[in-house]
Amino acid sequence: MKEWSEATIRKFRQKLLAWYDREGRDLPWRQDHDPYHVWVSEVMLQQTQVNTVIPYYERFMATFPTVADLARADEATLLKAWQGLGYYSRARNLQRAAQQIVTDYQGVWPPTAATLADLVGIGPYTSCAIASIAFGQAVPAVDGNAFRVFSRLLLIDADIAKPKTRQLFEEIIQPIVDPDRPGAFNQAIMDLGSSYMTAKNSDPAHSPVKDFDASYQLGKVEDFPVKTKAPRPKLIDYYALIIHSPAGYLLVQRTEREMLTGYWTFPFVTKASLQSAEAGDEATLAQDIESLENLFASDYQLPLSLTMVGGRLVSHTYTHQRWQVKLLEANLPTTPGLPFYPGKWVPAGEITDLPLPKVQEKVMARYQKQVDSQAFSGN
Repeated sequence: MKEWSEATIRKFRQKLLAWYDREGRDLPWRQDHDPYHVWVSEVMLQQTQVNTVIPYYERFMATFPTVADLARADEATLLKAWQGLGYYSRARNLQRAAQQIVTDYQGVWPPTAATLADLVGIGPYTSCAIASIAFGQAVPAVDGNAFRVFSRLLLIDADIAKPKTRQLFEEIIQPIVDPDRPGAFNQAIMDLGSSYMTAKNSDPAHSPVKDFDASYQLGKVEDFPVKTKAPRPKLIDYYALIIHSPAGYLLVQRTEREMLTGYWTFPFVTKASLQSAEAGDEATLAQDIESLENLFASDYQLPLSLTMVGGRLVSHTYTHQRWQVKLLEANLPTTPGLPFYPGKWVPAGEITDLPLPKVQEKVMARYQKQVDSQAFSGN
């Protein structure tokens, strides 16, 4: 690992911040240093690209202008505002932390990284980002950009997939952070990591800090950061049941025991949960359909005649799971009651009023495409 002298650190700060002042991104959450704005933007930016986040951020702020508005929001409004961003626990943690700020802190934000970390859902990176940008605390905000930038600048070969590596980077970067402009420093590193020092197709030759980039000088940019590969997401086969009656489509709200808690979907059933799954992967579609029809008839008093919806499967990947969804359809001539099934009939035109996860939107789009195709062909 390369070490910098105090003189080199001062030159680096000067070069970095001069570039940031000229070319830093003009983003809606950078219009002020309000901790609420910084916080919401940083949480949205976890696992999501900046260009994707901007319209979500603007709508979220229009819906919840203050932390108190967010604290008292009803769940449906919250989830609808977050719909499409994924990683839905982030939205719930935002609200829980907002409620802490209003109730436990009387609406006054804790001003340091250590105290911010006591709020629900705020980890080491987010606490340092808020503390530095909103409150001027000289702490490093170590995210993927910081890992990449500083591993290349200083030839740090520690595996960033290991939790303990974060502390190492924090210790190395801490004395480099500009004590007078820590927020601008951290945001400059973010911008550097998303422009000249990206994960792929980086442009170190034109970087404003190329003179400080040891990996560029040695021709080893692609060797950093060091990161062991994560295991592949587990493949899970699902059936999505598109059940239609004169009253609309059957939808169910996902429970706290499931992923996507609080969001609405068609009934989703895993292949592994069916009796026919005892035959393993050899269980035929016909056997699975029979098991599903028996399940809904016996447990929910809903007699169904399911048929396969043509077209490709719907695939959706989460961090640890990849869902592969086959679509089945049942049209009921009359609308049965639902005394034993925890769902409701929703008219087609009202489905999108509910908070829907991305996988549900994909299923609906696939189904609509098949319906349109059949209508066009005259089938």
